[in-house]
Amino acid sequence: MTSIRKIRTITQIGGFILFLLAPPLNIFRYDLNLGHFILFGHHWTMRLDAFQHSDNNTFDAALHVLFFGLLPILLIAVTFIGIAWRYGRLYCGWLCPHFSVVETINKLMVRASGKPSFWSRRLPEKQADGSILAPNKNYWPATYLVAILFAFVWALSLLSYLLPPFEIYSNLLNGALSRNQSLFLLVATTLFSIDFIFARHLFCRFGCAVGLFQSLAWMSNRKAMVVHFDSRRAATCKQCNNACDNVCPMRLQARSMKRKMFSCTECGECISACIEVQGGVRDKSLLDWVAGEAAKQCSEPPASMPVTFYPDKARS
Repeated sequence: MTSIRKIRTITQIGGFILFLLAPPLNIFRYDLNLGHFILFGHHWTMRLDAFQHSDNNTFDAALHVLFFGLLPILLIAVTFIGIAWRYGRLYCGWLCPHFSVVETINKLMVRASGKPSFWSRRLPEKQADGSILAPNKNYWPATYLVAILFAFVWALSLLSYLLPPFEIYSNLLNGALSRNQSLFLLVATTLFSIDFIFARHLFCRFGCAVGLFQSLAWMSNRKAMVVHFDSRRAATCKQCNNACDNVCPMRLQARSMKRKMFSCTECGECISACIEVQGGVRDKSLLDWVAGEAAKQCSEPPASMPVTFYPDKARS
């Protein structure tokens, strides 16, 4: 395992744990019963009722809303978009709890069918790390079970963001869920199961507003960080079976120019695959992150497109 994968595994696990624990630890949630947010254990409310008996209630209330409502939200949004403008969909590839589920199910489907999704082509038998892929249909039950289990965990976690978490957990364990709580869990689990099994890549590409805004911000900056392919050494790819393309969770072609990689999550899997093909030496990899002027060049169509070698097509 490359150092990139090791670090990203840690951040993804941390992101998923934070997603699950944020409501019960009162780090962040919206309580429907109270009608306001709870942030780091504090009730985040405008408290406008305190201005009802003030002589300058309108002006004071407006300032209160501005400094304790709009400005914090604006600051968070600007910071998030600013990071995306410079580094791309970094949140998606390194922290997003949905994307970690996507990759987990990808791996199980590869084990079961040799394909990361129903809609993908079958991967080559020889993997980037030298291992041989041997699909086994016995993995299908585990794949479906894990997808449904993740769907239920997601549904339960989302419900805990809206209602007191320990009340939900207690009701679930004691079989005392209300009608609305049961209905929410049933519908959400069903929808997430469909997403995780059939449409997880499509959702990440086109259905996720968080990912979409990151992509738009990133594409607007021609000098933003991007995966760069060293086209001067393109002939080296003839010794490879497109490991970088095969390993991409979003099913992208890593050697394409930047404007064709709209949904790239900067996960670095393509870089790790190339490093493995080159014997584990990062300096020999044909792929790496670049920024600034080097990234700007990646936004322009190259004089000659990189060599792409498909062994299966060559034999046919």
